[in-house]
Amino acid sequence: MDKQIVFVEKNKAELLEVESVALKPNQVRVKTVVSTISNGTEKANITGKPGVSIESKADSPVVFPRFSGYSASGVVVEKGIEVKKLEIGDRVAMYWSKHISHNVINEKNAVKIESDAVSFEEAALAHIGTFPLAAIRKTRLEIGESAMVMGLGTLGLLAVQFARVAGAVPVIAVDPVKERREKALKFGADYVLDPFAEDFVQRVKELTSGGVNVAIEVTGNGAGLNEVLDCMARFGRVALLGCTRESDFTVDYYRKVHGPGITLIGAHTMARPENDSHPGCFTTADDIKAILKLCEAGRINLKGMIDESHSPCECTEIYNRLVNDRNFPTVVQFEWARL
Repeated sequence: MDKQIVFVEKNKAELLEVESVALKPNQVRVKTVVSTISNGTEKANITGKPGVSIESKADSPVVFPRFSGYSASGVVVEKGIEVKKLEIGDRVAMYWSKHISHNVINEKNAVKIESDAVSFEEAALAHIGTFPLAAIRKTRLEIGESAMVMGLGTLGLLAVQFARVAGAVPVIAVDPVKERREKALKFGADYVLDPFAEDFVQRVKELTSGGVNVAIEVTGNGAGLNEVLDCMARFGRVALLGCTRESDFTVDYYRKVHGPGITLIGAHTMARPENDSHPGCFTTADDIKAILKLCEAGRINLKGMIDESHSPCECTEIYNRLVNDRNFPTVVQFEWARL
C-alpha cells in the first residue's frame, strides 16, 4: 500500500492509503522524498474550480476526488524491463508526478539528478521552474534587454531569477504585496514596484528608457495584462504565463497591441515539444536538466525560495490554509520521510 494526498471533497485534503500500482515495462517506481505544492493549480483543484486543465472545458462538471502534486523528487527503487536510462538507486527529479509515497511514472518523466550538490528539495522545484523558463525562452529575450515580471508568486520569483540569468537588465519585479517585492530583490530583481501606485507606468518607462522589451505576465487576470501592455516598448513581447481561467479581459487591442506591434505569446507549459528541443522551445526534460545545472552552478537559488516543509500527515491543515489564507507561503513542500 502507498499513502497519497487526496482532495476528497471541496476544500478538504486527506492522506489516504491507496493500492500500489503495478509497474509497466517502460515505468519506474520512485520512492518520493520531497514534493512541492503548486499554489495556484492546487488551490483551483481543491476549491472545485471547473476547467482546471487546458484540455477540460470551462463548464466541465466538477468531480471529486481530485489528485495533484506534479513536481517532486525521489529515488528509483524499481524499474521496468524496457527502462534503459535509469538505474535503481538513481536520484531523480520527476514531472507530472503526484503527492504520493511512491510514484510510478514513465521513465521519460524522471530526470536523473547528476550532481550530489543538488538537493532533493531543490530538485522538487525543478518541474515548476520549467514553466517560467519556457515562457522566457519563447520571448527570445536578448542580453541587455529590459524585462518585467508581473506577479511574484512561485512562478514569478523563478521568472525573476531566470530573466537575470538570461541577461535581462534591468529586471523589474511587480506585485502589490511588500513581502513578495522584498523577496524579489533577494532573488535578483533590480527594481520592485507596486502596480497600484499612481505613477507605476511612468516609473517603469523611466527605468527602461521608454518601455519594457519583455514581460512575463503571471497574474492571469485582465487587469494585470492591461497594466503590462501599458508598460511595453514598441515591438515588445509579452509571455502569458499565468493561467487565464477567467474571462475578465477588456484589452484595447488596437491601441495596446496592434499599434505598437506587441507580440502576445501563449506560454502554457503544455505548449512545448514532446521530444526534440529547439531554440526558444525546449522539452520539459531538457528544461529540468537546464535548471538542475543552473542550481548546481549557483546561478539560481532554489533552496532560498522554500518557506516551509511539512510531513504529509499535516496535509489537511496545510491545504486548509491554502484555501483560506491570502498570505499562504510562496513555496511549501512535503517531506515524505516524515510519514
